[in-house]
Amino acid sequence: MNARIEPVRRQRRREVSRPGAFQSAFTLIELILVLVLLVIITSLAAPAMSNFIRGQALGSEARRLVALMHAGQSRAVSEGLPMVLWVNEKQGTYGLQAEATGRGGDPRAENLSLDENLQITVVNTGSGGPNRLGGLPAIRFLPDGTVDENSPQTLRLIDAKGQALWLIESRDHNGYEIRDTEK
Repeated sequence: MNARIEPVRRQRRREVSRPGAFQSAFTLIELILVLVLLVIITSLAAPAMSNFIRGQALGSEARRLVALMHAGQSRAVSEGLPMVLWVNEKQGTYGLQAEATGRGGDPRAENLSLDENLQITVVNTGSGGPNRLGGLPAIRFLPDGTVDENSPQTLRLIDAKGQALWLIESRDHNGYEIRDTEK
């Protein structure tokens, strides 16, 4: 019985280890073709992705500005001091600080810059003349959490393509909301 099994094993070994046996693999030309296809697909998708990312900058900046407004309201209520969110349209910066600061200034003050492709504009001001901080238009949050009536009612963020988002004061004067139109 052992004699019959042994020759079969030897024969299978010869077939597997036989030189010139067919082995599947990719050729160099196939690999180059796949790489060329990947380059073409990437070059077609890249402009669309860059437009998508630029479009996201406008919404992201609007949400960041609203978040800073909420932080200003929270600080005004918790510290019992008016907080001021100032806007520098020319330099493309804005920030938040306590209105009444001593010699050392506000250690928790925040200064932020807009994305280089965006502009911010203060569109209209409150009824009794605009709030100002160092000559800049400012939104003033009162210690009860409301927005001062002399604060700007509307801010506009514009991207390089002319698309705009509006930050409009709510009717109850408790904050601002993001809209895609001025009305």
